[in-house]
Amino acid sequence: MIGDIHASTRPPQHPWVRPYMATGGRVDVPRQVPLHTRVTAQVYDGAFAARLQPESRRLYERAYRSTAASAAETLSELAAGCGVPLRVARVLLSDLAAAGRVQIGSDLDASPHSIHLLERVLDGLRQLA
Repeated sequence: MIGDIHASTRPPQHPWVRPYMATGGRVDVPRQVPLHTRVTAQVYDGAFAARLQPESRRLYERAYRSTAASAAETLSELAAGCGVPLRVARVLLSDLAAAGRVQIGSDLDASPHSIHLLERVLDGLRQLA
């Protein structure tokens, strides 16, 4: 029964679809975004989301949900949570940022040595333990 199946946050990817297909063959972005950079989406546009490829749509929707819950996720968290390879997520999130749909980075992410970032890393490690 459908009600007994647990919804996965990672939709299965077809084994024949290569990551570069999701990015149109692009692998580089103008500004290399660090893994710990937060990504936010303040506004959700359902019509815009419906026109996106599945990987971009998952990233956009998850960025919006985490922002709405006041728990904006990092680039690496979004990629892992959506089952999108990190390099693909960088390209797709850069595209969404160029379209004005997501914002990449904040003052809190300015330094990899910031106390806020180190606390998030510690929290993540505690959750794994």
